[in-house]
Amino acid sequence: MPKRNVKRMCYAALLSAMYLPLSLYAAVQVGNVRISFGSLPVVAAALLFGPVDAVIVAMVGEFFKQLLTYGVTYTTVLYLIPPALRGLVVGLGALALLSLRGQRLEERRVLCYAVCIVAAVCTTLGNTLVNWLDSVLMGYYFPGLILGDFVWRLIVGMINAVVMSSLAIPLVKALRQRNAVSL
Repeated sequence: MPKRNVKRMCYAALLSAMYLPLSLYAAVQVGNVRISFGSLPVVAAALLFGPVDAVIVAMVGEFFKQLLTYGVTYTTVLYLIPPALRGLVVGLGALALLSLRGQRLEERRVLCYAVCIVAAVCTTLGNTLVNWLDSVLMGYYFPGLILGDFVWRLIVGMINAVVMSSLAIPLVKALRQRNAVSL
């Protein structure tokens, strides 16, 4: 296996490992909305490596978060989808810009913020859908519980995306200066 691939796998593993404590312990719960730094490793992986690695980082990190928080249930796998959506959207945005313009997404700050906000909206929609499906499958469905704070979660998600982008951009630039494996 080439040294480049091993280095890339190590970075992805480190970012996956960072997901758990950033999601669980660097977080604030406000009602049904959780504001955390868990998306930072996913956004960094998307900017550094692209969509595939970002999806893997998100799914591995979220799996361990689900495992430690709720254990394994019928819907555990469903809860891996929304964070993976964030990695997919940001990673595809980074890959598209690199392919079409030869530029890195973190170098185009406004576009990077826009892509991360779109990813946050996709993640919130995904979370809402998964919450709804979980509530129907587990028998606790109530429309107010699932949709009651949707607008609030959407706003918080977009604000969180701006904060995570503001942290991810300099982080990724620093990692690139240290010759981290990149897209």
